Amino acid sequence: MNLRFENKTVLITGGGSGIGQTTAIRFASEGAHVLIFDLDIDGANTTKAEIEAAGGSASVYQCNVAEQQQVNEIITSILEKQAIDILVNNAGIAHIGNLENTSEEDLDRIYNVNVKGCYNLMKAIVPSMKARQSGVILNLASIASTVGIQDRFAYSMSKGAVLTMTYSVARDYIDHGIRCNCIAPGRVHTPFVDNFLEKNYPDNRDEMFDKLSKSQPIGRMGKVEEIAGLICYLCSDEAAFITGTNVPIDGGFVTLNN
Repeated sequence: MNLRFENKTVLITGGGSGIGQTTAIRFASEGAHVLIFDLDIDGANTTKAEIEAAGGSASVYQCNVAEQQQVNEIITSILEKQAIDILVNNAGIAHIGNLENTSEEDLDRIYNVNVKGCYNLMKAIVPSMKARQSGVILNLASIASTVGIQDRFAYSMSKGAVLTMTYSVARDYIDHGIRCNCIAPGRVHTPFVDNFLEKNYPDNRDEMFDKLSKSQPIGRMGKVEEIAGLICYLCSDEAAFITGTNVPIDGGFVTLNN
């Protein structure tokens, strides 16, 4: 068994489902103690139970990443007992719509979770990493950070911010032993995709699934296990020379769709 993260503590937001859940399980399988942050406490507990059933170690915290005071209180209580070696900012929400049909409420909701949530966690944890002169941060950006995606105005705004926050933190804390990277997934097959299709295309779900899959030149959606594998690599000592980088994992979407 590869125990790359033995004696490491990893905090992952949105660890109760999808990419976050699979990544949390992967970290634990490689020796990490995983701190699972999620607003959905049932989902977080499901992840914890699966980790523990496999012999791993995890703790669960119900947290709204958009609420800075709540984030600070939880992080402070954790840091009083243990260091946080790795932060994975995975929590995020989606929105479909162009400029004209994105309301102020839509924009604020996306900003609060996807941008402010990422900021809140980094702001709460970076000082302790700085004091220890050691730490790794991995943020989930998107292909929408760098290319135009139809009807994704607010979402693209938020993921563009995640990308540039990553660059800024990597630059500002490189001399303090902190690495900060982000990844840019294309479309990944998660429960969100299935629920979206069921809600919006109940009569031609399979047709739409095939269409969305083929929007990646590789001909399919990504798998959550593939995303988790890249996240764990970038957070490991094997990637010690990588910082300030946005790594695409998109089946060729950005470079081959022309």
